[in-house]
Amino acid sequence: MAFFSKLQILLGFLSLLHAAYSAAQHRAYLRITEQEFTQLPIDIVFQAIASLLLIIYNILQVVGEFKEIRAAVDLQAKSWETLSNIPSFYTFNHRGKALSPFYEPLNPEAYDRVYGSDALQE
Repeated sequence: MAFFSKLQILLGFLSLLHAAYSAAQHRAYLRITEQEFTQLPIDIVFQAIASLLLIIYNILQVVGEFKEIRAAVDLQAKSWETLSNIPSFYTFNHRGKALSPFYEPLNPEAYDRVYGSDALQE
């Protein structure tokens, strides 16, 4: 069954390639005859859509069964502390704020006690 689906995928891609080639030929024909391009012929559009549907259906057949997504199983092994640990809410103290001319520390004395040059010598 998988071989038949893979063969249909190949046929779908070949049919889609043929539809693209037919569209390019139609466009070239319109240029040669100096006609205005309004839309593709319905047979080329139908072939492209049918080819895409054939490809999509058979890819889903080849892939196999999908697994169910169950969040409860993953959440059972985690504690409350690990659930509330969200790295996107972390605040980092870095030197980027020194580059901003408008930044004012909340408490400069406390900052100097912790990060000042006197703290490094102790």
